[in-house]
Amino acid sequence: MTGLRERKKRQTRQHISDVATGLFMERGFDAVTVAEVAEAAEVSVNTVYNYFPAKEDLFFDREEETVDRPSARVRDRAPGQSAAEAVLDGLREDIDRRPVNLGMVDGFDRFVAVVTGSHSLLARLMGMQYQTTAQLGRTLAQETGSEPGDPLPELVAAHLMAVHANLHQTVRHAYRAGHDVEELRADLLRRLDLSERLLSDEVRDFARRPLDESAQPGGRPRPAPSDDEEFRCRRSTR
Repeated sequence: MTGLRERKKRQTRQHISDVATGLFMERGFDAVTVAEVAEAAEVSVNTVYNYFPAKEDLFFDREEETVDRPSARVRDRAPGQSAAEAVLDGLREDIDRRPVNLGMVDGFDRFVAVVTGSHSLLARLMGMQYQTTAQLGRTLAQETGSEPGDPLPELVAAHLMAVHANLHQTVRHAYRAGHDVEELRADLLRRLDLSERLLSDEVRDFARRPLDESAQPGGRPRPAPSDDEEFRCRRSTR
């Protein structure tokens, strides 16, 4: 019974989100009220707010998943793979598959227009970008067992998310100017390769998961006898 109830909740949430997205794409975010979304979805205004506490939640309905995506890739990295390699390889896969989260889909130009036409959506998007970087920094700190206050995980996260942001900016500009999907794909891959080369060795090697997982559970570095060894382990787990 619980499973059926949860499934109905998911279906209702998705239905409201789909209806809201259609209205936003057609008329713009600021021109649509929550009451109009409720009427079009044939639910009450209270029901909309039960699923989406803020109007912006209707637009960014997968915010939690989006914010966690780079961190999830780090947590799921393979033995021998560093955090940077996990994030950048994931972006390459995104480019090859042309998924929604990278914006390489039909209709993304309208999505960009709706976002840029609303101050509240732009503010929300900037907040999501900050949250993504902060969460990645926390994940890197956890994965490496960094000391509290160590700025390195946060700085590595900032470097990786700068690459991520540049790719998204390139996609937005391409859609505004008119684009060829294959040319855009090739440009994104070139930018990604160049960005990776520009990263320092310390960023590229940070939080490298050991090949022998049994020796270091979770891929976290084990303190070594010498100060130099401890520094290298904690920084890059090489």
